[in-house]
Amino acid sequence: MQIKKSALEQHIAVFGESGSGKTVLVSSFYGAAQEAKFLKNSLYRVVADDIGQGSSLNRNYLGMRDEGLAPDVTRFAATSYAFSVKLNDPPNAKAAKARQFDALRLVWHDYPGDWFEQGVSGDEEAKRRVDTFRSLLGSDVALLLVDGQCLLDNAGEEDRYLKSLFSNFSNGLLSLKDKLLDDNKSLVEFPRIWIMALSKADLLPEMDAFKFRDLLDLKAADDLNELRKVLAGFVQDPSAMSVAEDYLLLSSAKFEPGKIEVTERVGLDLVLPVAAILPLERHARWAQLQQLPAKVAENLLNGGARVLAAALIGKAIVKAPGPIGFLLALINPDVVDEAAKLAGEKLREVNADAIAKHNYVTATLTQFQMDLDKAETEQTLLRSLR
Repeated sequence: MQIKKSALEQHIAVFGESGSGKTVLVSSFYGAAQEAKFLKNSLYRVVADDIGQGSSLNRNYLGMRDEGLAPDVTRFAATSYAFSVKLNDPPNAKAAKARQFDALRLVWHDYPGDWFEQGVSGDEEAKRRVDTFRSLLGSDVALLLVDGQCLLDNAGEEDRYLKSLFSNFSNGLLSLKDKLLDDNKSLVEFPRIWIMALSKADLLPEMDAFKFRDLLDLKAADDLNELRKVLAGFVQDPSAMSVAEDYLLLSSAKFEPGKIEVTERVGLDLVLPVAAILPLERHARWAQLQQLPAKVAENLLNGGARVLAAALIGKAIVKAPGPIGFLLALINPDVVDEAAKLAGEKLREVNADAIAKHNYVTATLTQFQMDLDKAETEQTLLRSLR
C-alpha cells in the first residue's frame, strides 16, 4: 500500500490459467462501473488511468452486454490495469478539506497463466516473465483462480484438474525463485494473502464458499500444502502469510447460448473491498498476535495503512514523535487496530454518520466493510479467522 499525492494506492494480483476468465473479469469489473445506474447511485467513479485500456475494457463489456460476445482469449499477455476510484466531491469546502485523500487507486496485475502451464520460448520471454512477476510483488492480495468450467468438465474427478493446476503454479513459482531472490534473501514485499477464487461460479449454482473450501480440502489438500511451502520460501517471516485460507466466488456474467447476462454477477463488487479492507484487517490481527517482526510490521502497517484506517473510522491521524515512536504506534493497538475491529451496529452507525456529514471517504470505506460482511453472510466469501 502506498500514498501518492492525494491517492491511496492498493495492488491486487490475479493468477489463472489461460481461459480461466481473467480478461472477462476485469472487463466486467470496469464496464459495470461505467453504467448509468451505477454512476447515479455510487459515491465514487471508477476511471481507467490509461484511456485506451479503459476503452478496450468497456468495449469488451458492451460486446458481452449487447452482442453476446465474450472477449478474445489472450495468450502470454501480461497486463497491469490502473483504476482511480474518484470519490464524489463533498457539497462544502469544510468537508473537502477534512478528508484524508481524494481517491483510491487500484492496480490490477494480470499474470499470464500460460507461463505456468508451459515453458517460455527464449531468453527474452524468460526475462519478461521475471520482470512481470516483480511488478506485482507489492500487491497485498493475490487471487488464484480455479476455473468452474474445468471443475464441471472433471466432475467426480476434480482432483485431476486441481492437482494439475496447483502443481503448475508451484513449479512455475519455483522456476522464478532464483531470479527473484537476490543473494537468496527472502522478500519483505510479497503478496501475503492468497485467496482461492472460483471463476465462472455461475456454472456451479449449488456451490458456495464453504462448499468450495471443502472441495479443495477433499480433492487437493496435499497440493495446496505444497503450494503453501513454495510461497513460504519466497517471503520473510511466512507466519505473517495466508495461503488458501480465504475463499471467494466470482462470476462476471451468466453465459447462455447467444446471450450474456452481465447484470447477474457474483463477487466482482468485492474486488475493491477485498483490495482495500482485507489487508488492513489481516495485518492488524497478525500484529496483535505478535506474528510481525519489526521490519515486516513497518512494511505492512506503514503510513498508508494508518491513513486508510483513520479514514475508515473517520478520525484524524495523530503522528507519533520520532521514528521509534512511529514504529511503536504501528505495531501497538492504535488507529489500525480500532479500524480492524469496526463491525456490526457500530459499523452501520459510522457509515450513516459519514453519509449525513458528506464524508464520502469514510462512507465508501465503511460500505466496503459492510459489503464484505454481507458477502460472508451470503456465503459468497469466506474469510480466514487467523
